[in-house]
Amino acid sequence: MASTTGVEKLVIIGSGPAGWTAAIYAARANLSPLSIVGVPKQDPGPVLPGGQLMLTTEVENYPGFEHGVMGPEMMGKFQAQAERFGTRIMGDDVVRCDFSKRPFELHTQSNGIVRAHAVIIATGATANWIGLPNEMRLATMGGGVSACAVCDGALPVFRNQPLAVVGGGDTAMEEASYLTKFASTVYVIHRRDSFRASKIMQERFLSRPNAKVLWNKVVVDVLGQDKISGVRLKDTVTGEESTLDVKGLFVAIGHTPATRFLKGSGIELDDAGYVALRTRSSKTNIEGVFAGGDVADSTYRQAVTAAGMGCQAALDAERWLAATGVH
Repeated sequence: MASTTGVEKLVIIGSGPAGWTAAIYAARANLSPLSIVGVPKQDPGPVLPGGQLMLTTEVENYPGFEHGVMGPEMMGKFQAQAERFGTRIMGDDVVRCDFSKRPFELHTQSNGIVRAHAVIIATGATANWIGLPNEMRLATMGGGVSACAVCDGALPVFRNQPLAVVGGGDTAMEEASYLTKFASTVYVIHRRDSFRASKIMQERFLSRPNAKVLWNKVVVDVLGQDKISGVRLKDTVTGEESTLDVKGLFVAIGHTPATRFLKGSGIELDDAGYVALRTRSSKTNIEGVFAGGDVADSTYRQAVTAAGMGCQAALDAERWLAATGVH
């Protein structure tokens, strides 16, 4: 429910770890935040309610859950905590922002214009997927397909098993190198005959005894019913198809920040489309607009770092509202 006065003190766009943490801090500061959380969609993008953790099965690297926790369950706990302190929730998508006006105007898909004195952008980033039906089916059901090796690679199901990584950039090399600590063999599947990754990243992976590269190959299908059993490969030179038996597939072909709705808003983005922040703060180039989480972080992309950035954004917003006299 929107504010009865017609102008919100603070609107938080997004509902992943950054968005919910910002909401918890803002609500406890009596800012009565409104969280616009998105709406459920058939595919994982562009803005997924609950963030990318809704596609994650067991989370073992978030402090406080010593036995691990399912991603959707953890996001449910975040939401419940935010609501406990008075966060209001709107299930809608923000399609356009006008930050040239004060109060700011947020144009939603179904609820018209929401006006706000301050805004926190926490819409996250979505992994780029290959786009295969079985890939997405197994990813959403926890069937051994993932877009984050650092998040999932240490899980017991992947230990001492053959695993595959798709990609050829620095991220793919980093993910593959990480997986070599747990897997029996790590195959990097790359569509070309050379990597785009930096030499040092390539050497780090290739120096591992259980590292293998499959050049000039693309994944055309992911095999398995409840769990992945292998991938179907196609040679980009000869067109020949083959099967590779693996127990995990990690897609490392980049991420896309959920910033399309900011086009024309005046918010400064970096070359990759992430929200550009001022040094050591959550402040954007527009006063009163803040950002946190993966929408502004192309480096770490972890739940715990996103939550920390959400905290930072809420504290910055609270101080800015107090300094401008908004009560």
